[in-house]
Amino acid sequence: MGRLLSCTTGLRRSRQPSHALLLLPIALIVVITVAAIRSPPDVHLASALVIAPALTPSFAGPRTTALVGALAVASEVVIGEFRGGLINMNRIVQIVTLTLLSVIVVVYSAVRERHRTQLAQVRTVAEAAQHVLMWPLPERLGPLLIASLYLAAEDEAQIGGDFYAATRCEGGVRVLIGDVRGKGLSAIGEAALLLGAFRESAHRHVTLPDLACALEQSVHRYAADFETPEEPGERFATALLIDIPDEDPVTRMTSSGHPPPLLLSSGHAVTVPSLHPSPPLGVPGAGGTEHTLDVFSFEPGDTLLLYTDGVIEARDAQGRFYPLAERVAQWTDAAPEVLMHHIRRDLLAHAGGRLGDDAALIALHRASAVHQRHHHGALGHGTGRGSVRA
Repeated sequence: MGRLLSCTTGLRRSRQPSHALLLLPIALIVVITVAAIRSPPDVHLASALVIAPALTPSFAGPRTTALVGALAVASEVVIGEFRGGLINMNRIVQIVTLTLLSVIVVVYSAVRERHRTQLAQVRTVAEAAQHVLMWPLPERLGPLLIASLYLAAEDEAQIGGDFYAATRCEGGVRVLIGDVRGKGLSAIGEAALLLGAFRESAHRHVTLPDLACALEQSVHRYAADFETPEEPGERFATALLIDIPDEDPVTRMTSSGHPPPLLLSSGHAVTVPSLHPSPPLGVPGAGGTEHTLDVFSFEPGDTLLLYTDGVIEARDAQGRFYPLAERVAQWTDAAPEVLMHHIRRDLLAHAGGRLGDDAALIALHRASAVHQRHHHGALGHGTGRGSVRA
C-alpha cells in the first residue's frame, strides 16, 4: 500500500507544471490580447485564444488548465471592451464559445489525469505481484555474485510465464529457471505453482533428478487448474535446475526441455556445457521419466548465464534469431549487473525495442578466493545485501 501511495504521489508531482512551461500559454494569451487590441477592425485574432487552454493539458493538470481557460475568457472580455464593447452579438458568441471549449478541455484533462493515476496504480500492483511471485534475487549467495533480468512481452506487464529462483542449501546454492508455455494469467499461475514447489522441495531432495520429479508431480497434480478451453492438455513448462557447491567447482544440472546455460570465462571464451534434457514438465504421458544429471566445471572467475527461450528466439527485422553466445563473448569479464545491462540494451536493439515472448536471464559469477575474503571483510563493517536487477 505504501508503494502504491508513493507511486501515485510521484505521479501527481510529475504532473506539476514547471514555471517555464506555464509561462508559455500565459505568454500566448498576452501576445494574442495585445495583437487583437491593436489590429485593424477587420482583423479578428481573439479566436486564437483557445490555443492556450488547449495546449495546457499536455504538461499540467485540470486545475491549471481551468485557470488558463479562465484567463483566456477574461482576455476575450478585455478585447471586446477595447473593440466596441460587449453589446456586439458576434463578440458574445465568441466569449460563450471560448468558455465552452475551455470547459471541454478541462474535462478532457481531468479524465486524462484519472487514467494516468489508474495506470500508475496498475503498474505498481504488477510490480508488487512480481516481487511476491519472484522474490528479488540477492546480490550474493555463498560464493556467487548474482544479477537478473526480466523482460515481459505483454504491454504494461511486469510478469509473465518465465520464472526463476535461487536458494541456499546445505553446502551450496540451488537455482531454478524455467518457462511456462503460453501467456496470460494461466501462465503466471503455473509459474507461481512451480516456484512454490521449488522453494518447498529444494531443501528436501538430495539430488536434482529427485527435485525435478517433485516439480513434475506438482505440475501434473494441478495441471487441470491452468488449462484453457482453447488448449486442453497442452500446458507444460521447461525448467533447468542447477546445483552449485560452495567449495567444489563440479556443478550439477538437470534439464526438463530447457536450453543449456552458457559458461563465460576470461578471454572472451563462451562454452555450452553438455546437456541431456528430459521432456518438459507436464507433458502428457511423460510422467515417471528419468531425469539425467549432467556435470561440468564452474571455476572461480567464471560466469554462468541462464536464460529462457524468449532471449534466443528474439528476431530482428530480417527474421534472424538473437545470437546470444556470440554477443556475450565480448562481455565475459563484465560483472553480473553490468552484463545484464549490456544484454538488455543489445537484445532490445536487436528486436526493434519489443520482444515477441517473455525473456529472463540470470548471471551467476563464482567469485575468486581473494574477492570472497574481501567481501566477507566488507560484511563485517556493515555492508548489507540487496537485489541486483537490470
